[in-house]
Amino acid sequence: MREKKLLWAGLGVLLLFVLWTVLIQSLDVQTVGPKDTKVGFASWNVWFHHLTGVNMTLYTVTDWLGLVPVFICGCFGVIGLCQWIRRKRLFRVDTDILLLGIYYLLVLSGYLFFEMVPINYRPVLIDGNLEASYPSSTTLLVLSVMPTLKLQAGRRCGNRAFRNLCTWFSVVFSAFMVTGRLVSGVHWATDIIGSVLLSAGLFLLYCAAVAYSGRKKNEALL
Repeated sequence: MREKKLLWAGLGVLLLFVLWTVLIQSLDVQTVGPKDTKVGFASWNVWFHHLTGVNMTLYTVTDWLGLVPVFICGCFGVIGLCQWIRRKRLFRVDTDILLLGIYYLLVLSGYLFFEMVPINYRPVLIDGNLEASYPSSTTLLVLSVMPTLKLQAGRRCGNRAFRNLCTWFSVVFSAFMVTGRLVSGVHWATDIIGSVLLSAGLFLLYCAAVAYSGRKKNEALL
């Protein structure tokens, strides 16, 4: 069944994320960060950081553009709230929207966890302060939310041109944001990779849950 394939794929990617996190703390760990902070894969991370340099303008631009996925989350929240008010019961809200809320909460929980348990610190000081850098929170937010825009547009919109626009925007915006964070020099390269793995794993689990709920709904109608 499709949902089982998505489930195992998601769990597999999350396992890779866990393995990647362990490796970052174990391989080639050196004191090369600001204020003598330690970094895994140090030789490669430092080489890549020197290659890209630091571009604070690009950092600021991608920081502000991080509000775009927040706005998208808010739009889906409004859809769910309107359904709740109109249908008078929370569990009458479309299942994929309820699951989307749970999914966003999982993403937020992942972000908060790594803020409280720093794995890496940024390669540069922000306003003179050390900040947690793993996984890149902006990259995690973008890659977790933008695919849901494409998915929900495909499920809810009958206008093919609008669906294509959402797909195009999701892909181009995500590519720009990930590349921007990578070359801005405010994260180690391994931080970006960690975000890609975590967001992909969580999104696949969301897709599995949506596929499962859709199959159950179809079976109930038969």
